[in-house]
Amino acid sequence: MAKTIAVVIQEDPRKTHRPVEALRIALGLVAGSHTTTVVLLGEAHRLLSDDLDDIVDIDILEKYLPSVEHLEIPFILPSETDPALIRKEFSVRYESDETIRSLIKSMDRTLIF
Repeated sequence: MAKTIAVVIQEDPRKTHRPVEALRIALGLVAGSHTTTVVLLGEAHRLLSDDLDDIVDIDILEKYLPSVEHLEIPFILPSETDPALIRKEFSVRYESDETIRSLIKSMDRTLIF
């Protein structure tokens, strides 16, 4: 049975490989039958920016971003994130902290990185 899953990425992709790995895992979940939403907190929004130079495992990220775009994986970012920093080709919603908390609580499963 399909589950609703939130993949919460809160680590800085300039400091660790874990955000890129989390995005790869989210891509695998979306390719299955699960309804998956990715929540980017803190500096994790950099995964969807034009400036990827300082990202750990940039080669892996660049390999998966076209699939992320094609599958229209839904991303949720905090409303205080500057939309000008995010590439337009991704499916992004900006929500309040309370809405993000409620969304995460409503999911069947949550993976936090």
